[in-house]
Amino acid sequence: MRAKISLIILACLLALTVPSLLRAQVPTPPKTPDVAGIWIMTMRSPQGEIIMTMDATFTQDKEAIKVSMISPMGTEIKGEGTIKGQELQWTMTNPTKQDDFSFGFKAKLDGDTMTGEVQIGDFGTATFSAQKKK
Repeated sequence: MRAKISLIILACLLALTVPSLLRAQVPTPPKTPDVAGIWIMTMRSPQGEIIMTMDATFTQDKEAIKVSMISPMGTEIKGEGTIKGQELQWTMTNPTKQDDFSFGFKAKLDGDTMTGEVQIGDFGTATFSAQKKK
């Protein structure tokens, strides 16, 4: 009788322990960083001179991002892209009287800062950095 009770207790302990052990072995996918908010962006020429500083507003839905900025001439520039891990990529279009002008951004995120390059239409690339406003 005592052996039966010991087996029942052992079976109950195993039934309670095994599921938690199995759950502990399943890795959780990495959380997509939150970039939503206002970022202060500084673009630099290939020679290192500051081209412009402006605020960029990011909204985010999982890995999809939308970005808007006010250009130095006062027009709103909008774009969209993606965030995968610590890598961001987005394209923005500035409508002009002659033609639409596009900017292609690629960035690496490090906490509340990002750094990267921007393709400025057919004029080449510039580097940029951004700091998230608190």
